[in-house]
Amino acid sequence: MIGQRLTLHDRAHFAFTDRWGGVSTSSFQELNLGGAVGDDSAAVRENRRLAAAGLGLDPADVAWMNQVHGKDVAEVAGRQPDGTAPTADALVGAGPGQALAVLTADCVPVLLADPVAGVVGAAHAGRPGLAAGVVPEAVAAMVALGAETGRITAAIGPSVCGRCYEVPVKLRAEVAGVEPATWSETSWGTPALDLPAGVRAQLTALGVTVADLPHICTMESPDHFSYRREQRTGRLAGYVWLNGTTS
Repeated sequence: MIGQRLTLHDRAHFAFTDRWGGVSTSSFQELNLGGAVGDDSAAVRENRRLAAAGLGLDPADVAWMNQVHGKDVAEVAGRQPDGTAPTADALVGAGPGQALAVLTADCVPVLLADPVAGVVGAAHAGRPGLAAGVVPEAVAAMVALGAETGRITAAIGPSVCGRCYEVPVKLRAEVAGVEPATWSETSWGTPALDLPAGVRAQLTALGVTVADLPHICTMESPDHFSYRREQRTGRLAGYVWLNGTTS
């Protein structure tokens, strides 16, 4: 259920799910956390409850977003009323108990925290969002809440790797023109993009520390959902939160 987890200074927490331990069936087996992929809504609610419980969180304290492959950032303050998830590709928040979630199935989930300032962020960095600058936008929004780039730690979660993400020659050139670190080649010798490397490069350029978590390629791992591998599939989640409870 929880594939990777990291704690900073006993205050800020990162976690990434795998696909197991839930109640969804068919191509969404088992722990699909995405509510807009065609899965039964009751199953998704139960999966979100199970995942939150596995992390010691109240599901009501977890903020979600309607992701659209852009660069908009939404600030979250406290609990999110049902049906009010903002349309954005990054969330930021501050204060005890604030929990943020990002959904992916090949795109790069980026979790961020400044445990000293008590500020957290979560970003969805797919190819369009990475090129548009969603990661720097999320960091800037955290700084506006009191974070400092030198104190922020980021975790990059399961996502398609540069050996597997085949793209046309022109598209590789376009994205690499924005972030050169994305330039890659597949294991079979065709043009590719390395989105995790691009995210890491953007974070490092901003002075953000990137946690040393082993990278999991979603397309290669049967334990993770992959849109490129399966098309109709579920969504993984990355969670970041601060100790405490929201009011």
